[in-house]
Amino acid sequence: MSNINIHQIKALTFDIFGTVADWRNSINLEGLNLSKKLNIQNINWLKFADLWRSYYKPYINKVRYGELPWANIDDLHKMILEKLLSDHGINNLNEEEKDNFNKSWHRLKLWPDVKKGLHRINSKFKIATLSNANIDLLENLSAYSDVKWDYILSAEHSKHYKPDPEVYIEALDRMRLNPENVMMVAAHGFDLRAAKNIGMKTAYISRNLEFGENRKIEKININEFDIIANDFQDLANQLNT
Repeated sequence: MSNINIHQIKALTFDIFGTVADWRNSINLEGLNLSKKLNIQNINWLKFADLWRSYYKPYINKVRYGELPWANIDDLHKMILEKLLSDHGINNLNEEEKDNFNKSWHRLKLWPDVKKGLHRINSKFKIATLSNANIDLLENLSAYSDVKWDYILSAEHSKHYKPDPEVYIEALDRMRLNPENVMMVAAHGFDLRAAKNIGMKTAYISRNLEFGENRKIEKININEFDIIANDFQDLANQLNT
């Protein structure tokens, strides 16, 4: 950990997909339930989840670089889902069933350390989402997981996607805080580097199983960010909460 002044920090903003929520196993379970309901066979839903996620950044970049007009994450997820269902030969879902499966992302399960860690952190600091997910998704996920955020902040507010600086700047404006008073928490280096570039403090969370047991772990320079933590409980410890 770098020599940061913890007393200077007033709030922490949290990435959601992969950092707070275990999207991979959650989508797998939703897929297995769908298979039982509609008698869909021979689908590896873990691989399906990985594919769904793998298109996430390319589709976001289509919006960031003007290839697509603004579309929120629900809309982008639906575009990807339509492609994947077609690719897998799954053609027996009606529109209501497609929309419900697309909203699996509203029902993600949290990593087991998150709720206790957030509760401890929130005893001393304000906590906020700061996600590419749209506002409706974040509000539904908050209710589903029973997590009370002080602020629900989304890329949708700025009509930009991380790592565009506008996302972080808009979040700071909404909290009425300066960059040095806010710590971005994420399991992805690109997110933290973008926050760091505008002056925010940074905390990297190791989520080694985010993409499954056989995927390469992101390499992080331990001196690159203000805090390197194993999980949210470890982060709470390092923040003296």
